Amino acid sequence: MNFHDALAEDIRTSAARLLAEDVGGGDITAELIPERQWAKARVISREPAILCGVPWVDELFRRLDPRVSLKWLASDGDRLEADAPFLELEGPARSLLTGERAALNLLQTLSGTATRANHYASMVEGSGVRLLDTRKTLPGMRVAQKYAVSCGGGHNHRIGLYDAFLIKENHIAACGSIAAAVREARDIASDVTCEVEVENFEELAQALDAGADVIMLDNFDNDQLIEAVARNKAHAKPAVLEASGNVSESTLPGIAATGVDCISIGALTKDVTSIDLSMRIYTVETR
Repeated sequence: MNFHDALAEDIRTSAARLLAEDVGGGDITAELIPERQWAKARVISREPAILCGVPWVDELFRRLDPRVSLKWLASDGDRLEADAPFLELEGPARSLLTGERAALNLLQTLSGTATRANHYASMVEGSGVRLLDTRKTLPGMRVAQKYAVSCGGGHNHRIGLYDAFLIKENHIAACGSIAAAVREARDIASDVTCEVEVENFEELAQALDAGADVIMLDNFDNDQLIEAVARNKAHAKPAVLEASGNVSESTLPGIAATGVDCISIGALTKDVTSIDLSMRIYTVETR
């Protein structure tokens, strides 16, 4: 399954799951409100953020009550200012309140991911380095968070175990050598990206000679990264070089200056702070 198809499927299944989780057999508190009560509401962010989650919220309210209309004042990837409305809703008051928490939970998590990715991306802007996410995502939110990273200006590493080879120490040990592991990968799927993780210059040379498409430089210090870039450029068949390990806000600029092609950062998805969002009803009428 390609990412576009996986994304469409995730939007459908996530909306259904969130509603089932929160609404269950029915919103008993919403039943306090007269059925004919119609309302308008606005959603704001209480802090600057990068918006993400529009298609999930659209699908959630479509499933909950098609009578609810949503008017987005911003799109995924747009920067939100504090206290400025970015979404207006209109429909049965019961439905607005029933869907509120599920919608905001999704928006605040994905916007938090996009905002964090944007923060890191801004730190290396102009360097030519691509920031990659990892598989260290929140449970059940793999595809959604990877979409959020792209909204924030980051890039996606492999989605799962199925769309790229990532040959690590234990794979190498089980196969016998880096060359044997890469050769086996080519035999299995020659058109799929083959990446090898290395921990020293000897393994780097072996991965280059084996013809790896991407080489992950695990926990290399900056001087070692600079040397690895030079050795890669001198090779007859250079690979894409990815720096990984010990990447933080303080170390990122220095790593980006070494000349590597990309940097993978688990913190883009696993250390996420949700954005503070609020929905307020401002008009109520009986229909």
